Amino acid sequence: MAIRIEQNLFYVESKGLSLIIENRDGYLMLKHLGRPIPSYHFSNTVYEKDHAFSGNPTPDNRTFSLDSQRQILGQHGLGDFRKPSIQIQHGTTEVTDFLYVGANIYSGSVEASGLPNPHSVDKAETLALVFEDDQAALRLTLYYTAYEDRATITSFAKIENCSDETVVIHKALSVLADLPAGDYDILTLQGAYAREKTVRRQQVEQGIFSISSNRGASGHAQTPALILADHEVTEDAGSALAFQLLYSGNFEAFVQKNQLNEVRVGLGINPENFAWELAPDQSFDTPVAMITYSHQGLTGLSQESQAFVQNHIIPAPFAYKERPILINNWEATYFDFKKDKLLELADEAQKVGIELFVLDDGWFGNRYDDNRALGDWTVNEEKLGGSLAELIQGIHDKGLQFGLWVEPEMISVDSDLYRAHPDWAIQVPGYEHTYSRNQLVLDFSNKEVVAYIKQVLDDLLGKHEIDYIKWDMNRNITKLGNGKTYLETKMQSHAYILGLYEVVSYLTEKYEHILFESCSGGGGRNDLGMMRYFPQVWASDNTDAMARLPIQYGSSYLYPTISMGAHVSAVPNHQMGRITPLETRGHVAMMGNLGYELDLTSLSQEELDGIAAQVAHYKTIRPLVQFGKHYRLINPGHGSNQAAVQFTYQDRTVVTYVRVLSTVEEIEPILKLKGLEEDALYRLEGTDQVYSGAELMYAGLTVVLPQGDFLSKQYVFVKK
Repeated sequence: MAIRIEQNLFYVESKGLSLIIENRDGYLMLKHLGRPIPSYHFSNTVYEKDHAFSGNPTPDNRTFSLDSQRQILGQHGLGDFRKPSIQIQHGTTEVTDFLYVGANIYSGSVEASGLPNPHSVDKAETLALVFEDDQAALRLTLYYTAYEDRATITSFAKIENCSDETVVIHKALSVLADLPAGDYDILTLQGAYAREKTVRRQQVEQGIFSISSNRGASGHAQTPALILADHEVTEDAGSALAFQLLYSGNFEAFVQKNQLNEVRVGLGINPENFAWELAPDQSFDTPVAMITYSHQGLTGLSQESQAFVQNHIIPAPFAYKERPILINNWEATYFDFKKDKLLELADEAQKVGIELFVLDDGWFGNRYDDNRALGDWTVNEEKLGGSLAELIQGIHDKGLQFGLWVEPEMISVDSDLYRAHPDWAIQVPGYEHTYSRNQLVLDFSNKEVVAYIKQVLDDLLGKHEIDYIKWDMNRNITKLGNGKTYLETKMQSHAYILGLYEVVSYLTEKYEHILFESCSGGGGRNDLGMMRYFPQVWASDNTDAMARLPIQYGSSYLYPTISMGAHVSAVPNHQMGRITPLETRGHVAMMGNLGYELDLTSLSQEELDGIAAQVAHYKTIRPLVQFGKHYRLINPGHGSNQAAVQFTYQDRTVVTYVRVLSTVEEIEPILKLKGLEEDALYRLEGTDQVYSGAELMYAGLTVVLPQGDFLSKQYVFVKK
């Protein structure tokens, strides 16, 4: 790893990834982004000629146009007609002409203010490229951080107003990269509530492909990331770049193929519902973006991204801490519970080996249904049959950890908080509310709201021995209008996220022993911004095992398994109505951090014995799943009737195969394992069978299942 400046070239080199930039008369050109090149000599430079209708910065050179050059900064109004990366209103125009004026190299990283940043950066270096627009009196700094341990570079931008006039930022992306013409595919993780992170793959064509959210959260429908890969890329071969955003609010990611077939990638805050007023001597930082690369196919890219997230995004105390197996009372009781029922459920949980009891919605205020009391974070002692502290002690006395559900960003109209502070809800004065789940969103752009929520949660966590918090957000933002001016309202979405980050950074630093799990109707805010503070994310409300296959498969493209909560629910599944065998439900949930969300007190002894066996088994493979290398063996999408994944850690490998529907007169599938040592011998646990790594990888393993739908099989191999 190194950052070097050699004459007019800048080298930013992480382990396995190289970014090379040229200074061309103050404009910075992207010469290479991909596999490392130790020394660059302009072999792939753009052939310059007069391209019709492409503007020229200087009148005496009609062959040089920003419209045809590969850049790291896309400016508006200089003859580059592609989507810009920056638009700043100063005076009567948004035209800027930022020219490079200098560079600095820093040990470690430079942090974006008030936003999530990677941690554990002692073995990193940062290049700061400084631009100035003398006419507008603006300064722009692009930061690129290289990491010694991973093929990842992070970037963000800082805008400084050096003038004596207020300016307005309308667009400021976190990263922009222009890549040479070629055959590329875009891979994105898309979907909807309860079917998040479906892998979509399509070829790059001329025009603009974009994904975005304007919900005030990253959203179920789009993940703030995209992969740009060689058209021929497979799981095991070919080059691919992943662009990801450490941000939990409105975002935009796009790929633009222009008239010359050059490809521009951009990622950052969605300019829709965004503006930022910048007074003299003030600065604005964009969210941090990640660029990750692999030439070893999509599996290589995933493993690089997963490792970086685990080592540098997930809070360090939890990065390699085994996640407890939990029971959540929600599907067992919904709002209808008393203390005795909770303790009875905890008793059964303890008997089967579960480690954490989570009390979900309904423990506070007048919360007997989901139409009231959000915002009133006082314990309902009538429902609990005493204090929360007494319940927690009762759970701890049984040898279980205790967890609690909260939804602090929300407010109900039927609540004491709303009656006291109706102006704290996001709304447009004079208009009726727009409801979702009969609730509103608290205005986290309001410093009073942020201070109140910090104090309320500080009291809750400081006075109770809580081990886990499930942080929910069950609706998106509507009716933005709390600003005193139009511009202030345009700033509200981003200010909301900054307020949220202030709250969660404060709480997670003060209560660093608590395992926080992010949830937003499942995967509605499953992004790296939240993951920087909350080590675990509830990937989807859909707990049906078959429906979870593509959700968990898609999550694995970028996120480590240790970040993903996965539960076994009762059948018929309440989202899908499907009846799936307990063994299969367990096997699918074991592809993540295992938990249960059903009424243990209503199960037969046979079912309880089955769960006890699952829990005991998962404890033996938990390090493999949560710390191991992840390999996708069979894609459950595109009409597939099966799925298979593999985890390898140290000397053990676990392989899980799931078949959706039974088939007739078909040869049994063969799984070809990956990442084993060819000459090593592997014993199949529970048998005396021994195979070489070469045999398991190149000949494969025949899977035999009985007839029946929704069946699965799991294999554990130990290297001798």
